Amino acid sequence: MSFRGSFVAPAAQYSHVVLGRGRFVAVSGQVAVDEDGRVVGDGDAAAQGRQVFENLRRCLAAGATFDEVVELTCFVTDMAHLPAIRAARAAHIPDDRLPAASAVQVAALVRPEFLPAIEAFAVVDG
Repeated sequence: MSFRGSFVAPAAQYSHVVLGRGRFVAVSGQVAVDEDGRVVGDGDAAAQGRQVFENLRRCLAAGATFDEVVELTCFVTDMAHLPAIRAARAAHIPDDRLPAASAVQVAALVRPEFLPAIEAFAVVDG
């Protein structure tokens, strides 16, 4: 559940605080590879963003959904990729339920083809 208090300025693309109770689910940073390990969308931030969120969805399916995600951390090689990443996120998480989030520009990811890597944290009941 997002909490929008009056203690800080409103955030347009994330929630400052997300409250949760239950079991913690951590998903390691996902990159744009398909189920066979092939890079998807070489040089295309939008295609890579879609694949990353599909991979996150598949990982969360082990015990959570995007409804329970309380935090996303996005590592990008160029901040210019953020609009494409946010569009991919919007296909899975509605604007009225945004998790806490951070975006960090990095010099490189584990392979030069990768533009974003995103990790997720969820809290599920029980």
